[in-house]
Amino acid sequence: MGRILVGIGGGIAAYKVCELISRWVQEQHEVRVILTRTAEQFVTPLTVSTLSRQRAYTDRDFWQAQGRPLHIELGAWAEVILLAPLTADLLAKVAHGLADDLLTNTLLASTAPVLIAPAMNTTMWQQISVQRNYQILQQWPRLHTVGVRSGLLACDVIGAGRMAEPAEIDPWIHSLLITQGKRDLSPYKILVTAGGTREYLDPVRFFGNPATGQMGLALAQAAGHRGATVTFIHAPMQQPIPPFARVIAVTSGPEMYDAVLAEFPRQDWCLMAAAVGDVQPATYSPHKLPKRDLPACLPLQPVPDILQALAGKKQPHQLLIGFAAQSGDIEPPAWEKLTAKNLDAIIANPVDRPGAGFGSRTNQGIWLDRRGQKIPLPPAPKLTLAHQILDAAGAFYSSVSSASAADG
Repeated sequence: MGRILVGIGGGIAAYKVCELISRWVQEQHEVRVILTRTAEQFVTPLTVSTLSRQRAYTDRDFWQAQGRPLHIELGAWAEVILLAPLTADLLAKVAHGLADDLLTNTLLASTAPVLIAPAMNTTMWQQISVQRNYQILQQWPRLHTVGVRSGLLACDVIGAGRMAEPAEIDPWIHSLLITQGKRDLSPYKILVTAGGTREYLDPVRFFGNPATGQMGLALAQAAGHRGATVTFIHAPMQQPIPPFARVIAVTSGPEMYDAVLAEFPRQDWCLMAAAVGDVQPATYSPHKLPKRDLPACLPLQPVPDILQALAGKKQPHQLLIGFAAQSGDIEPPAWEKLTAKNLDAIIANPVDRPGAGFGSRTNQGIWLDRRGQKIPLPPAPKLTLAHQILDAAGAFYSSVSSASAADG
């Protein structure tokens, strides 16, 4: 479990941070919180200390003599720092290295990666001075930003400046705890597919599967958090899709086939985590078929094989990774698929074990690659597993690139 230091700025969005503190404590993380003087106008130290199971630190603590300086102690303790909401005032202080309170001094006394979640009125956000400060901050190697969202603000204005939701901030923090803030995938363009396709018989009936897209989404998030330029092509999903460089929504297997083949030439890595249907009805009715007209025997036809098509178009610098959701002994069919589809690697994962497969919060599997390497992927949250897969992909890609350079 990790050590998370939360710095709360003085904005109405401070209430959202309380949800995150509670969630992380329940997940057994250690959470300490610093409240700025203005943050105390929105959430109280009592609220924060109750949720974090730790004392809440304020500027009153900063000016009291107590052995080792508090800002040094907190800065060294933190493994990751969250600044939320990052107000215009706090943004300006951080951007210019000012240190006149406990939070800003702690920030300068730490080397931990920092995630910022800006939040302010639209007019304030759009000011030249604020945007300049925001650009300065993004030049920090240790700084990461979740960006701002658009929507209805507390001031009744509709526009940019809304703080990202806790569901978007949470995976960012988990990624930073895993990676220590490294951006090792920044040179790469990575395509990820996710979700279960739907092959329609008529407007209300379709062939489908239980895939929720959570594993693919975790891969896209992990890649984006590590600096990659991500293209995310997804079939229908229930959960909101966080902002990525490029998001393409599709419904059917043929639609995903067209989208993937159109995007593939520009990519370095392709991770095909979507559960694409194998067959589709041979005919489609544009109107709902009455029950009495449903055929007793339904003619089917194959859905275009995306992996097979990609394998025939793959360039030497590209990495193509498939997924094989299996029951029973998962390895033999995965090895067979790896060879038949001419893949670089495949992740075999069970769908018949507790805590794995469709719809679960966690997953497990085995990495198999064309060099014969086998890496167990033990049960873990899907975001953690996604980082392990990316680590394996990076190591494989480096080894293949090195071997190619040596041969050349």
